[in-house]
Amino acid sequence: MKDNMFRCLLLASLVVCSLGHSPKLWRPRFNGKIVGGEQANIEDYPYQLVLRRSNAFECGAAIISENLAITAAHCTDGAKPSYLTVRAGSSIVNSGGSIHQVTKIHQHPGFDIYVLDGDISIIEVSPPFEFGRGVQPIALPDSDMDVAVGSSADVSGWGTTSDDGYLPDHLRHVFLQIIDQDECNQAYGYITDTMMCAKAPGKDSCQGDSGGPLVQDGKLVGIVSFGQGCADPRYPGVYARVTALRDWIKQEVGL
Repeated sequence: MKDNMFRCLLLASLVVCSLGHSPKLWRPRFNGKIVGGEQANIEDYPYQLVLRRSNAFECGAAIISENLAITAAHCTDGAKPSYLTVRAGSSIVNSGGSIHQVTKIHQHPGFDIYVLDGDISIIEVSPPFEFGRGVQPIALPDSDMDVAVGSSADVSGWGTTSDDGYLPDHLRHVFLQIIDQDECNQAYGYITDTMMCAKAPGKDSCQGDSGGPLVQDGKLVGIVSFGQGCADPRYPGVYARVTALRDWIKQEVGL
């Protein structure tokens, strides 16, 4: 994947080939899992949301204010707001809590479905979230927050518990370690400044966790984006780096 030979990309029904210049790379595992983790309760992860498309589970998301949530851009790309809702305040993916209609999508203007750079969307919802024990916003980091290599971060969601495994009904979470950007780039070949990577032996996010929150010290530092396989020691999970996207968030919605 690092030479300039013919590159062919199949995404849905579109085939893109490139010769003689740096290609855009295919990003596998669009819909991310929790591998090697444990069951979690929404009261401990009250910012966690289920993002639904046409009333079916699509991705994870996180509450950031009374009427705003944040997810991955690849989870909203091509969708009309009327197709999307979120479920708040429930540990169970398909029941409980409250349902909120998405009314507007703020998708990062630099998002590219082939590269997955700027993989972030902010969604407006109605009615507003009613904050309580199982429904609370997650704080956003400052743009200069140091998310140190080797530090621990907590990712949660309803994704599969093994590569191509089943989707659990109950929320799960796992702790991962932030890894060096160069190490991650060696695995994938094109890791940008808006991406960060995390892994742990036998642990990962996976299919179904996309758009979900990666949290450190009570701050949303990452959004589940992509990866090759799940818990494959050669390929860490890749997350949208919220600190690098913080100025856009503030400019877009004032937070």
